[in-house]
Amino acid sequence: MNTAVPAQDAFKEFKQLDGSVKMPKLNAFVAPNGENSPARTLRDVSLEAKLTPQSGPQQQGLAWYVFSPIAGADGKLPLVASSRGGSASFHLLPGDYFVNVSFGRAGVTKRLSVPESGDPQKQTMVLDAGGMVLNAVSGPDVRIPPNELSFSIYSSETKEDGERGLVMDDVKPNTLVGLSAGTYHVVSEYGEVNAVIRADIQVEAGKVTEATIQHRAAKITFKLVSDAGGEAIADTAWSILTAAGDIVGESVSAFPTMVLAEGRYTAVARNKDKIYQRDFTVAAGMNTDVEVLMKQQQPQEVDTEQSARQLPIQMPPMRQSQIPPATTNQQPLPTYEQLAPAAGGDDGDSMD
Repeated sequence: MNTAVPAQDAFKEFKQLDGSVKMPKLNAFVAPNGENSPARTLRDVSLEAKLTPQSGPQQQGLAWYVFSPIAGADGKLPLVASSRGGSASFHLLPGDYFVNVSFGRAGVTKRLSVPESGDPQKQTMVLDAGGMVLNAVSGPDVRIPPNELSFSIYSSETKEDGERGLVMDDVKPNTLVGLSAGTYHVVSEYGEVNAVIRADIQVEAGKVTEATIQHRAAKITFKLVSDAGGEAIADTAWSILTAAGDIVGESVSAFPTMVLAEGRYTAVARNKDKIYQRDFTVAAGMNTDVEVLMKQQQPQEVDTEQSARQLPIQMPPMRQSQIPPATTNQQPLPTYEQLAPAAGGDDGDSMD
């Protein structure tokens, strides 16, 4: 769920993450070969920034940079002065400058002219920016430890190669990120396996959007035991497979813990050249232990030689002229003499 609050109030509650480069803090610029005294030539220049044209001046989270418009030998504009916080005031020599103000990853640059005489007019710059604070839960409302969460913020538009531009990575929960108004693609990672959720979140100018992402995952601890509820057996190698047979996590530990997206898995434990396995299901927000019993051993490969002896012999089909083989319960076939009539029989006929 996303909620938006005024940006000024958010600084009292959240730690800010601006992602800006740290620059040296300078309050004044004096020409190296200036002919006049700095007290006679320097002018006070006041600057303020607003998140929207209608909002008041931003009092926290701003970074100011003043550059000379003449590039140096390296092709870059020399930094003249910098300041952090809210509104800024600089003592500058008359001339032209570029002023940049940033609020996190939102920034704006304008040209500044300091007059030779008279008081320079206060400069107001509009950022058209807001803030984003990210958090996440597991299941309906299970709190996730902050050190197990990480967010990455991408632009909503995809490039020609189909990828999104990375705005900021490794954003910790409950941290204020300043951003230009617009829609962003947020990727939330819980743990280091496969619990990843994506969401598009809109940032409004002048407001801080608080977004809580719901992970469909749980933290699972694995144990190889000889009996249910027994002590975990050390020196065990683990592989966690999805229902499709893909390995998503591996570990060598007596008590490995992994964060897994909800679904069906198989835990495979290897210990002393033996393999044990168990199927289990992960439900969102239901942190639990999965015990694999040493009795749940994976079937070993079949002894092919023994199986061959047990297989029935397949005989080719007999032709009608073939005589079936004798079996143990059949009498021997009669001999020719047994079939011939006895000599001196009544009919006197011969076999010839």
